Amino acid sequence: MISLSVAVVTISDTRDESNDRSGDLLVERLQSAGHRCVFRRIIRDDLYRIRAEVAQLIADDAVQVVLTTGGTGFTGRDSTPEAVSVLLDSHIEGFGELFRHLSWRELGSSTVQSRALGGLANGTVVFCLPGSTGACRTGWDGILAEQLDSRHKPCNFANLVIPGRGQHGG
Repeated sequence: MISLSVAVVTISDTRDESNDRSGDLLVERLQSAGHRCVFRRIIRDDLYRIRAEVAQLIADDAVQVVLTTGGTGFTGRDSTPEAVSVLLDSHIEGFGELFRHLSWRELGSSTVQSRALGGLANGTVVFCLPGSTGACRTGWDGILAEQLDSRHKPCNFANLVIPGRGQHGG
């Protein structure tokens, strides 16, 4: 397995280091899987702050994966999809679709209000998860653990972000 450099960004107007359980879960899961958390921050749910932070991480050659948690719903200040989607070179449509499918088992039809998304930008893979700890667990355990594992076949996103590995997932 190849260890990836991952940035975790929590988007919230109410969380701080003492109560960011979703960010904690993502860091624990990625480190347990053999990856490195090279950056972690909590930022307010503000479209331009989110866009600036994620753009900076995408431009950083030391970051291969960006995971965000929060701001993917439909309430007043939820703006992660609008902030991030314009930065992506290509969208991973199946990520949001699969996330909602997995989440449906837990939440029923309420999962339609999740705007989880994924994409590629400047050789960096970006995944935006909802802010709940349960949603982060579902996203990591059900999708990201395998897709960020270079050994997962027939394809994975880890092989897309590893320099010199080509531009396909298989």
